[in-house]
Amino acid sequence: MDWKSKRIRTLLEGALAEDKAANDITTALTIDPKLRASGTIIAKQACVVSGLGCIPVFLDIFSKMSSQSMGRFEVVSHPEIFDGVKVRAGQPLAVIRHNAAALLSTERVILNLMQRMCGIATLTNQFVMAVAKTKTKVLDTRKTIPGLRMLDKYAVSCGGGVNHRLDLQDGILIKNNHISLGGGLPQVLEKALKGRKGGQTVQVEVRTQTELEQAIAGGAESILLDNMTPAQVKKAVKQIRSALPGVPIEASGNMNLKTVRKYALAGVDFVSVGALTHSAIAVDLSMRITADVY
Repeated sequence: MDWKSKRIRTLLEGALAEDKAANDITTALTIDPKLRASGTIIAKQACVVSGLGCIPVFLDIFSKMSSQSMGRFEVVSHPEIFDGVKVRAGQPLAVIRHNAAALLSTERVILNLMQRMCGIATLTNQFVMAVAKTKTKVLDTRKTIPGLRMLDKYAVSCGGGVNHRLDLQDGILIKNNHISLGGGLPQVLEKALKGRKGGQTVQVEVRTQTELEQAIAGGAESILLDNMTPAQVKKAVKQIRSALPGVPIEASGNMNLKTVRKYALAGVDFVSVGALTHSAIAVDLSMRITADVY
């Protein structure tokens, strides 16, 4: 993750502006503007870490937004703590040494983003562990919070998942609405294969046996088996492997931790899980701030 990129910086700046962090009236009225302090971010539950890089960027942006000089800051993490590592409940993730007002004014925004990212990374890791010792990889989807896709997908990678399409120009995926609006699967598949640019793979989502047969006959280069039972997927995988050896096979549709291994054992190369980003529960983090003169 390039935390210094203009796109990410703009996103984080918007988060601070939304909270009016530079106009924190409570802190302005109650805290000595010259007071220095330390803020320790603590995991209040076991989780997979993601988002540590946002901390210095938030603080740097805040210093430029503030009308007062915030002075220097330092963000310190133990060498064993980094994005993607598993931590236990009560474990410190990072210590921030900075102006006390800056810590108080940015605390909520920093925690909000890290809690979401750690939640996505943790849920992703649970799915990855559920399909352990199979060849199946866990994919994310485009079911992300608008504006946060890059961060959501980075969090997935921290949990051991694999990023699928980043956006609509990142690969060709023919879905059910394309099929129904485009005149049927054979027609849209033919158009996609003829019109795609070099290096672009044409993937087709199939929901029925008829669509599967049409995708195979049309030379689909990747097949997504949508909303099928594990037994149906196993049968479809055998059929695809026989007709189109080497074509990547993906399964999707209401994947959960109880069923995902059954799909993996059915022989697919990938399972795509929208829940990684649309239903991840935020991890409980806190920031303990104490006066610290240095």
